[in-house]
Amino acid sequence: MHFRTIPVEERLACRDLLLLADEQMDMVERYLFRGTMFALFDQDDPEARGIVLVTDEGAGVFEIKNLAVREDVQRQGYGRALVQHVVDLVRPHAHTLLVGTGESPATLGFYEHCGFVRSHVIRNFFTDNYDHPIFEEDRQLVDMICLAMDLS
Repeated sequence: MHFRTIPVEERLACRDLLLLADEQMDMVERYLFRGTMFALFDQDDPEARGIVLVTDEGAGVFEIKNLAVREDVQRQGYGRALVQHVVDLVRPHAHTLLVGTGESPATLGFYEHCGFVRSHVIRNFFTDNYDHPIFEEDRQLVDMICLAMDLS
């Protein structure tokens, strides 16, 4: 398993993966070019297994804005490896790592298993910012659940 930093000019080539985690491209474009993006590769597979994009929000706070693993290799530890890669890279510069997601039990459970704890809620985030209803696990997403990891 190895990671590669994805240069800004190559990020749109990862569109399919980015849209797995955030299904509206204009929302992805809000952060796509201001963060650092990494892709995870395994063995001889030339296709990325997953991607993660993290932003520096200032004052020692970083945020995972997008994390996606190819559907054919999900639940094999790649998501957790991507989170750990970000933690290892930002820990010397950060005291907090944030991530926001919808109220989906599987996704929340994944982040909590990685060491995040619920921090706060942004009410009506999905209904106010997306041009169509977003569903995950047969549930319409309304609020963004924000989770934090203490890195100090």
